[in-house]
Amino acid sequence: MRIGHSYDVHRLVESRPLILGGVRIDHPTGLLGHSDADVVYHVVSEAIIGALGLGDLGTHFSDRDPKYLNVDSSYFVKEAVKMMKSANYVVANIDLTIFLELPILKDYKPLIKNNISQLLEIMPSQVNVKATRGEGLGFIGRQEGIASEAVVLLIEKEGH
Repeated sequence: MRIGHSYDVHRLVESRPLILGGVRIDHPTGLLGHSDADVVYHVVSEAIIGALGLGDLGTHFSDRDPKYLNVDSSYFVKEAVKMMKSANYVVANIDLTIFLELPILKDYKPLIKNNISQLLEIMPSQVNVKATRGEGLGFIGRQEGIASEAVVLLIEKEGH
């Protein structure tokens, strides 16, 4: 088995959609980034890449490469899953935390969980999505950005 961890943060800005875990969320600001800046999908991808010992997201998908400009970040998750399959691993479980002051994600967490489970080809019960506020402190509390963190456990695929 192999464990991977990732942390990512993006600045909130006007005139960008807020996309978290593939879900477009109604909010007056969105995340700034080269791709669609989906901080949730970024940590999911990078945690898998890290568990495989293959570096980080930027190693494989440079934010200076025009081909990734405004790309849907599910692309990165799908590519990380290909890397994982090629190394003969599957996801046992993934635990994810989203750090943001607003919006409240209660109604969105099941959608995010479902999107992640589909992309990782696992059961929703193998995905845990949590959200926590900054309580008015720091860049999270001041609503200047959103961060996310993921820990993933990979196990060798049975039968190989």
